[in-house]
Amino acid sequence: MRVALHSILREGHEVAYEEDHAAIPDDLVAAFARLDIHDWTIWRSGRHLFHLVDCDDFTAAIVALGTDPANEDWQRVIGRHVERFVDPPEGVGMPQVWSLTRQRA
Repeated sequence: MRVALHSILREGHEVAYEEDHAAIPDDLVAAFARLDIHDWTIWRSGRHLFHLVDCDDFTAAIVALGTDPANEDWQRVIGRHVERFVDPPEGVGMPQVWSLTRQRA
């Protein structure tokens, strides 16, 4: 499953966020692998971050990450830059509307 997320950085944290997020800790990479998070890509436009997460079960992974020591450590570092996540009306993630790849298939 692929899940799209939208978050917003705190004012003035754009450069620091990119510096801190140049690489995530190896123990968090290992936690993602254990939780079947196959890829997580982030794009930035101004203060807005757009995430695309490829995983088996996003809800289960996020619940497990909530108590994972590697994620707790990471959130203390990266969380200071993030103002908030934008929750879509439907719940977790943004629904996919269209895909060129799917249309071609």
